[in-house]
Amino acid sequence: MSTDAVRPLTPDPARPSSRGPGHRHPAGEHVPSSAAGHRARPDARLRQHAFPSDSKHFRNVLGRFATGVVAVTAIDEATGEPCGLAANSFTSVSLDPPLVAFCVAHTSTSWPRVKAAGRLCVNVLAETQRHVCDRLAAKGGDKFAGLSWSLSPAGGPVFDGTLAWLDCTIETELPAGDHVIVVARVHGLDKHEDGDPLVFFRGDYGRFHA
Repeated sequence: MSTDAVRPLTPDPARPSSRGPGHRHPAGEHVPSSAAGHRARPDARLRQHAFPSDSKHFRNVLGRFATGVVAVTAIDEATGEPCGLAANSFTSVSLDPPLVAFCVAHTSTSWPRVKAAGRLCVNVLAETQRHVCDRLAAKGGDKFAGLSWSLSPAGGPVFDGTLAWLDCTIETELPAGDHVIVVARVHGLDKHEDGDPLVFFRGDYGRFHA
């Protein structure tokens, strides 16, 4: 599953420090005299791993950020067969114009097929659809075998049980390390089924109940 970059734990040089009882924070409040001269002690745990030491550590730390899971689907223009991939890096980007984004690894063999279709459909997966995610995340074979789906208004596969769908076209692709950030324009969307989302956390799947 894709992850996004994090900002290192470094001080902000533009942020003023407390210099005395007359100093004001950006919000305008006075610093209490009892706290004006206080300096926080460095935490050894923060110093130890302030920067990613290796890819495994980077993945483990980013895995503590819970995300939803989507299935990005399309109809292969060359074969007329459905194709797709799973991603946990999906996010909204803009309301005007309506844009969303997700990240795809350079090694993905499914993305070239989805990209070639020009039009794609984002399925927001429910907690009961882990099998859909597993199938789309697997390499090779017919990923849609045994899965029930129908076509969205723009002709993209929508899986039965999906919480919501978004018909999109590719707006732009931005190279980013070993992934590419895909920005897509939304042309149609709606909720589909009620239920709880499929959640990805610490390298495994979970559930969220409102």
